Amino acid sequence: MKNPFDLDLYASLDELCRPDRMAVVVYDMQVGILNQVSGGAEIVARNAAVLAAARRAGYRVIFLRHMSMPPRLMGRFQYRQAMSWQRTADPAEVKPWFLRSSPGFEITPELAPREDEGILDKITFSAFADTPLATILRDCGLVSFAIMGIAIEIGIEPTARHGADLGFVPVIIQDACGTGHQEAAERSFASLAYMGDAILTQSGTLIEKMARGVV
Repeated sequence: MKNPFDLDLYASLDELCRPDRMAVVVYDMQVGILNQVSGGAEIVARNAAVLAAARRAGYRVIFLRHMSMPPRLMGRFQYRQAMSWQRTADPAEVKPWFLRSSPGFEITPELAPREDEGILDKITFSAFADTPLATILRDCGLVSFAIMGIAIEIGIEPTARHGADLGFVPVIIQDACGTGHQEAAERSFASLAYMGDAILTQSGTLIEKMARGVV
C-alpha cells in the first residue's frame, strides 16, 4: 500500500476486502425489476452467494430500492424519466411502477435483508443522490463499497462514478450485476475499466477473499 503524505491509498482488492474497510451494496434487487430482465435467477443466485459470504465474514450490508412517487409528487424529473421508460408522450398515461404499496417494490425474498442491514429508498439512479449512503459509509469508517444488483447500465455505473467522486473506492461485482441491454452493459463495464476509478471483479473472487480475510 502506498502512503503519500501519510494517506493510505488502498489500490487493490486484497487491501480493500476487509469488513472494516468495505461494505456490500445490493442495488435494486426488487421483484418488479427482476421481472423485466433476462437471466434474473442467475443474478439472484450470485447476489445470494456474495451476501452469504459477506454475512459470515461480518461485512456491513446496505440494500437499495427504487421508489416511485404518486403522480402529484412526481415532478418534472420523474415525469420525464417515466415517460421515456414507458414510451409515452402523455403524462396522464404514466403508471408509477414502484409505489411503496406495490408488490414489485419489495426486495426479492431470496435476498431478504436482516435486521442489522440497511434499506435505503431512492428516486434517482445514483444511490448516493439524496440518500444517507455516503454518511453511513463515512460514519462507519469505510473507504470502499462492493456493489451488485440490477442494472449495471442504469444505476450501478452512476452509483460507482458518484461514489468515486465522493472519495470511495467502488468494487463492481461484474457477474452479479444484471442488465436490461447487453450491449449497454458491456459499454458500462468497458467505460468503468477505462476510467480506472473502480475495481472490477467476479463473485467467486470476492467470496474467496472474504472467506480468507485477506489483508
